[in-house]
Amino acid sequence: MTSLQELLLAPDVQPRVVADCQKLVEQELSSKGIAATPLKVAYKAVTAFAPGYYQQTIEAMLPHIADALEPFWADFTASGGSEFGDYLAKRPTEVSEALLTVTDNMAAGSQRATVVKAYKAVRNGAGKNIEAALPNLGAMVQSYA
Repeated sequence: MTSLQELLLAPDVQPRVVADCQKLVEQELSSKGIAATPLKVAYKAVTAFAPGYYQQTIEAMLPHIADALEPFWADFTASGGSEFGDYLAKRPTEVSEALLTVTDNMAAGSQRATVVKAYKAVRNGAGKNIEAALPNLGAMVQSYA
């Protein structure tokens, strides 16, 4: 079995994965209604006030995200599943908590007060947004398998 680290972090693949992650976030944000206004404001703050930070953060987070998803990927591949997105969507709380651990750790280590403030403003509702994105996240990850 090929690990997610091997699939997603190969030098010729990682830049495409980062770009796909950015697209996924933007698609998820655009699909949200008025209730996601705080999330959209936080995204705008990060991308406007810290140019380049968003892409750098995804690049820095990707190995940790791969690690957080690895147990799910291993179980999915061992069970012979066909759609990783469906697999993740059936475990919404467990997967979102694993991913939030990554973002919480990144925020705790950030020296950018604006970014930390924006993250704290959306953290409480982040789980449900991650859960909603799991089918698309899983499909994106699986596309590199």
